Amino acid sequence: MKKINHIDSIRSPIITEKATILSEQNKTVFKVHKKADKKTIKKNIEKLFKVNVIKVNIINRKSKLKIRQGKKSYKSGYKKAIVTLKKGQSIDLTTGI
Repeated sequence: MKKINHIDSIRSPIITEKATILSEQNKTVFKVHKKADKKTIKKNIEKLFKVNVIKVNIINRKSKLKIRQGKKSYKSGYKKAIVTLKKGQSIDLTTGI
């Protein structure tokens, strides 16, 4: 099996109203690879953004069945990681990597 690259394991940041509220508590939300675990996410975030990660929480979003004009299709699921940073540190998502 192929190893997950540190850039490939973190797909994209999630910028929603709820994620913005969490950013006030030194938390950032990312969409991550389905096979990534907490240890690799922590190591990769620290390597990419040069911050100290305290905790990583993972949420698996399941795929949903959608029926549109009588046809069934699935909205794909994904894995979401909520990363808690050390106090005083933050990740600026507007500049990119």
